[in-house]
Amino acid sequence: MFEPFEYEFFVRGLIAATLVGGLCGMIGVYIVLKRMAYIGHGLSHAVLGGAVVSFVLSINFLVGATIWGFLCAQLITLTAKKQKIAADAAIGVITTASFALGIVLISRYKSFTRDFEAALFGNILGVSGGDLLAIVVVTIATATVLFVAYKHFLFATFDGDVAQFYGVPTGWVETLFSLVLAGTIVVSMQVLGVLLIAGATVIPPIIARMLSDRFQAVLLLSTMLGAACGFVGIYVSYFIDVSSGASVVLVEAALFALVMAYTNLRPRRVPSPLQNAEPVRAGQPNPGESD
Repeated sequence: MFEPFEYEFFVRGLIAATLVGGLCGMIGVYIVLKRMAYIGHGLSHAVLGGAVVSFVLSINFLVGATIWGFLCAQLITLTAKKQKIAADAAIGVITTASFALGIVLISRYKSFTRDFEAALFGNILGVSGGDLLAIVVVTIATATVLFVAYKHFLFATFDGDVAQFYGVPTGWVETLFSLVLAGTIVVSMQVLGVLLIAGATVIPPIIARMLSDRFQAVLLLSTMLGAACGFVGIYVSYFIDVSSGASVVLVEAALFALVMAYTNLRPRRVPSPLQNAEPVRAGQPNPGESD
């Protein structure tokens, strides 16, 4: 059972997967509640384009890909607002174009092919000390931002129009969230891979939402579940010799199935006022939750 821990690369990968899982679970709560699950999938593809551009221009991967992802997120927001295009349509157009640009550059510069496979599916062997440091920095920065601006993010997530009416700087909140999301996706690529980041940002929050009705509890549960699934997924991947990212997401999917079965089979409770409140189901805040 302890054989994998004898290898330094595995320990680095295990720590990275645990942090990335918790990070994706944390940021995923806001994505799910904003009903923008597709943005995690889309931005991960867009960031790949930024990674390839950074490679071609000899720019630091973390810096170049994060800036690219941030600009794509801002472009999506502006397109949806200014052109009266639905957010999902804007995400589809912009992120697909960015991904296509990355594919074109990969086909032109063949030397990126091996890194491309790792970016798509994740590669635990490729997690270096520098990657681990970047993950730690982004995790601490994200947790700090969400803690300091907790009420702003909460209010803007549930009802941006009302939040703006009460003086919440929703524009700055959305900009900051885009930056945090881009950073999360960039540092997650090496562990999870582009194709599987969306699952890691969506499944833990959904599981947490099935287990609790309180926002604070959902946020904490999602973070803990994401971290636990990251740990277990990487550990299992060592023994069955499969992609690290796929293993993490499959563990999350299995947990989702178990929790769904549990919630369907357990005795029905008398619905609480929070469960009955229409604003919660519609993605809007309950007055009792905003504290």
